[in-house]
Amino acid sequence: MQNLATLAIAIILSLGTASSALAACSDPAGARVDWSGCALSGANLTVAYLRGADLSYVNLTRANLYGANLNYANLSGANLSGANLTKAALAEANLSGANLSGANLEEAYLNYANVSGADMYKANLSMATLNGADLSGADLSRAIWVDGRHCGEGSIGECK
Repeated sequence: MQNLATLAIAIILSLGTASSALAACSDPAGARVDWSGCALSGANLTVAYLRGADLSYVNLTRANLYGANLNYANLSGANLSGANLTKAALAEANLSGANLSGANLEEAYLNYANVSGADMYKANLSMATLNGADLSGADLSRAIWVDGRHCGEGSIGECK
């Protein structure tokens, strides 16, 4: 009987934990929000204030982040393929290992961002600011570079 009561309590506690974890994905956008691992594909986050947010491993495919403030945000491992990050502020953001293939980063501000190991295949970086950004190991194949030229296949860490 005691084992049955212990099992019932464990189930109730695990349900409470699961609902708390899911609730974070529906939290409103804001500084330091924790949306890690959330499925937000196609979300409209135009000019959202997400400074210092934990967006690690979030799915933001085809999301609209035009003009969003993502300074100091953790986007490591995030899927941002096809996302609109035009004029987004990503200073000192962690984008290591993120999927940015086909993303529009036109006029984005990426100063001192960690973009190491990111997939930026066919990303648009025209007129983006990358001062001090770490692009080591980033795949820039067929990306549009800050000066408008097209990076060649095999452009890893730099536009060739």
